[in-house]
Amino acid sequence: MTIVNETLMSRLAKPMLLAAALIWGSSFFMMKGAVDVIPTFFLLAVRFTGGAVLLGLVSWKKWKCFTLDYLWRGAVMGAFLWAAYSVQTFGIMWTTPSNNAFLTAVYCVLVPFFYWAVMGKKPDKYNILAAVLCVLGVALVSLNEGFSIALGDGLTLIGAVFYASHIVAVAKVSPGKDITLLTVFQFAFAGLYAWVGGFLFQELPSASILTPDLVIQMVYLTVMCTTVALLFQNVGQVWSDPASAAILLSLESVFGVVFSVIFYHDPVTLQLLLGFAVIFVSVLCSETKLSFLRRENR
Repeated sequence: MTIVNETLMSRLAKPMLLAAALIWGSSFFMMKGAVDVIPTFFLLAVRFTGGAVLLGLVSWKKWKCFTLDYLWRGAVMGAFLWAAYSVQTFGIMWTTPSNNAFLTAVYCVLVPFFYWAVMGKKPDKYNILAAVLCVLGVALVSLNEGFSIALGDGLTLIGAVFYASHIVAVAKVSPGKDITLLTVFQFAFAGLYAWVGGFLFQELPSASILTPDLVIQMVYLTVMCTTVALLFQNVGQVWSDPASAAILLSLESVFGVVFSVIFYHDPVTLQLLLGFAVIFVSVLCSETKLSFLRRENR
C-alpha cells in the first residue's frame, strides 16, 4: 500500500468508526419486533450469513489475496463476534434496555487493559480517563431507574467482555491481511456458529412469520448493521488504536437515544444533556490527550 493510501486510510479510520456507531444506533428502532418473532441464534445466523455472501460478492477482486490462514483468523474473530452478540441479546431478555446499553459500554473500559495483556502496550492516563468518563456519560444517558445486578445484567457484562475481546482480536490477527476479505470469513464463521446454536437449542421459525416489515428490518440489519457497519469497524480499527476505537464505537448507545428522541419522541432531560457533554469530553480526551490545555515548552 502506498504512502498516500496509508495516509488516506488513517484519516478515514475514525470517521468509519463513528459511522459504524451511528448505524448501530439506528438499528434499535429498526429491530422493533424482530427479536420477538425470530429466535436469537437464527436472527444472527441470517444477519451474518447474508453479510458474508454480500461482502464476498462485492469484494470479489480481493479473493486473489486468500491464503489458508484467513480461515483460522476469521474463525477467531467470528467466535468473539458471535459470542458478544448472542450473550448481549439474551441478556436484554432479563434486564432493561437502559441497563443493557450501559453495561455493554463497559467494554470501552476493558479494551485498553485487554490490549495491554495481549499486545504488551500499556494504556496511558488519557485512555483510562477517557474510558471512565465515557462509561459515566453512557450511564447518564441510558440509566433512568434504579440499578441492580440481575441475571440479565450479569449476562450483559459477559457480553461486554466479549466485545472488548473482539476488538483486541481484530487488532491481533488482522495485521498483514486484507481486512475486507478477513471480514468475509469473520461473518461466515459467526453465521456458522449461530446456525449450529440455533439448530441445537432453538426451534426453526416457519416461513409464515415473514411480513413486509420484517423483511425490511432484516435487509437493513444484514446490509447496513452487519455488512457495512462491521466492515467499517474492522477497517477503522486497523488504522486506529484500540482504545480510541472503543470510545468511538461506544457512541452507539448515544445515537440510539438520539434516534429514540427523534422517532419516538422520548423526552430530552437535563440528565440526558449532561450525559452527552461527558461523553463529548471523553472523546476529546481520547483524541487530543488534552493537549490544548497544556502550554507547549519552548
